[in-house]
Amino acid sequence: MEPYNEKVIENYANPKNVGKIENADGVGEVGNPVCGDIMRMYLKVENNKIVDAKFQTFGCGAAIASSSVSTEMIKNKTLEEALQITNKDVVNELGGLPPVKLHCSVLAEEAIRKAIADYYSKQGIMSRE
Repeated sequence: MEPYNEKVIENYANPKNVGKIENADGVGEVGNPVCGDIMRMYLKVENNKIVDAKFQTFGCGAAIASSSVSTEMIKNKTLEEALQITNKDVVNELGGLPPVKLHCSVLAEEAIRKAIADYYSKQGIMSRE
């Protein structure tokens, strides 16, 4: 297996935005039963902008690192801007992932989308996806 690069290791060893937002405006939970990774993302939204994002991830180093960078990437973005973020953006932000770990970046993209869809649902807004 390919080794992780320094940025992946740093985001795994010292992840940013770990935790839960009480009374979150949007929550998205995704999982991959094959590898056992479960990712839950919490959003705080004000004026259509993500003002805070936190995550709880149970899984491998790549899943935790993907969660960490993805929450950093969506902070201070509008919901529409956050929906544009793809798993490739997450991989690029991490400086790459081994091919067998690319699914972790897909989980991060899906968690963002689910959390925003949950926010829209709570607001009575039809999802824009």
